[in-house]
Parts: sequence; C-alpha cells; structure tokens
Amino acid sequence: MRGLAFGFLLALGVGLAQEPAPAALYTLGPDDQIVIRVLDLEEFGAGSTAAAADKPYRIDLRGFLNLPLIGRVRAGGRTIEAFEMELVEKLRQFVKEPQVTVMVTEYRSQPISILGQVTSPGVHQLQGRKTLLEVISQAGGFKPEAGYTIKIVRKKQYGAIPLASAKGDPSGEFSVAEVSVKGIMNAEHPEENLLIQPFDVITVPKAEMVYVVGTVKKSGGFTLAERENVTVLQALSMAEGFGPQPADRECKILRRNGTNDRIEIAVNLNAILKGKAPDVPMKSDDILFVPSSTSKKVLARTAESAIALTTGMLIWRR
Repeated sequence: MRGLAFGFLLALGVGLAQEPAPAALYTLGPDDQIVIRVLDLEEFGAGSTAAAADKPYRIDLRGFLNLPLIGRVRAGGRTIEAFEMELVEKLRQFVKEPQVTVMVTEYRSQPISILGQVTSPGVHQLQGRKTLLEVISQAGGFKPEAGYTIKIVRKKQYGAIPLASAKGDPSGEFSVAEVSVKGIMNAEHPEENLLIQPFDVITVPKAEMVYVVGTVKKSGGFTLAERENVTVLQALSMAEGFGPQPADRECKILRRNGTNDRIEIAVNLNAILKGKAPDVPMKSDDILFVPSSTSKKVLARTAESAIALTTGMLIWRR
C-alpha cells in the first residue's frame, strides 16, 4: 500500500523533485562514521591512491571531527546537507569551487528500540527521516501473531508525540501514544504513521487470540483484531466450519484458570447451531476443541490433546 501511494505521488509529480534526498536530511551525531570526498583534493581521497581513498572519519562524543587542512569542525547536530555546505565554505581557500560529498558509512548516533512481535526486535539505527511503518519494516515487519496497535514512547526532549491521543507518563519525562495498524494501512489515520525520533521505543504487543483445533476445516490461532471477544460460533466460522464427523455435542472450551492449568467448559455446538442453547462467549487465549465422533475415546485427555494440537499451528489474521 505504501509503495502504491508513493508511486501515485510520483505520477502526479507532487513536489518530490524539489525535496532534498532523504540521506541529505540525516542529522549527524556522535559515533557516526562518515567518508568525505572533495574533488581535486588528495587530502580527502580524491585522486589519491586506493589505500588512501575514502578514509573514514569517526565523529567524537562532542560532535567534532579533525579534518585535513581545516582542522577541528563540528559535524554533530547538522544534517549531511548542512555539513557539506559548511565544508564548502571552509575549503574555498584551497579550491575555488569545492565539490564536497559526505556519506555515512556507519550509523550509530540515533538508536531506536523496536520490541515485541516483529521479526528482528532490538536496537536499530534511525537512518534518516523514517516513518513508523518504515522502521517496522527495517525490523523485518510484523510477526503473524502481532497485535493491531503499536505503542510509542518518546523522550520529552524530542517534543511530545504529535497526536491527539498522546499523553505524558507519570514521571513527566516521556510522551506516550498508541496507534492503530489498521488506521495507518487503510489510510484512515495517515497522520499516525508519524516520523520517528532518536531513542523512541516502539512496542508491538502480541495479539489477543483464540484457538480452534480438532475436527474443523482450518485449525489454528485466530487474532481478535479490534474485538474484545468472540463467541464459539464466530470462532467456528473463522475455522471454516466442521471437518468430517465431528462430535459436535461434546466440544470443549479450555480456559486458563489463573495458572498454567486449564479448566474444561462443556459446549454443545449442535444445540447452539439449532438455537436450542445460547451462544457461548470465548475469552482471549481460549481453545475451542472439536473432537471427532470416530474416536472411541472422545472425552479422554481432552485438555492434553487440544493443547498438543496448538503447538506449531498456523496463526490466521482476521
């Protein structure tokens, strides 16, 4: 979707040609490593031997570099574009019209934490101006069991998160907000795909889920999306109905009782489908087990059998 939207903007020519390249807008900081090329100045690699070419420079903890000819220069806190312009001015005494190119070879000054249900959780570097979905993509994208909201925590020094739903935390040091994945992806709330700032903590929680196993057409875990719960009939619909010869009068809901153990709740799906019994609500993490009528021990070891079936099953997003 994001690629299609970008392609649409390109087709319309909406001012994209006038915008600086994203890399040029990256703000340099301590511990970033850069390469500086200056045409016709061997001191910066141009026209020199391969061994001397593209010598990397590490920005120190105070944001400075020691460079040939011009000495100590502040790079930290400046965009690449602004730093190139600064170097052009300082090098005019050596070259009439300096042609300067700065490239970042190691990004280390703008860490962000992406946690939870993404493929590669951990600390990542913010390489230029990136939106929320772009950094999620940088972390490998969502796992199948990812939830439908994303939580963002931002240091107050980078300003409050620019959303109406943002709130301060009790310490007053952070701004906190939650955004809807669906709202961003469906362009219902595109403003929630906000620009990420250094040191942001982005958390993708695990989705609330129910499981349907046994004699059904599509066993698996089903995310509740933005719903708080589903009924057994809704869960059966997600599983595309019964498989062959179900014991529909002898189904079970397996529910955690506050520990690692589960209690069994008898469910007569046959009566519910005929309107002779009320539909039964399921809670997050419930397992609906539909046994087979061909088994001689339909009710034997129900919990153990159903829980074993959930191991390694597919997760279906609704």
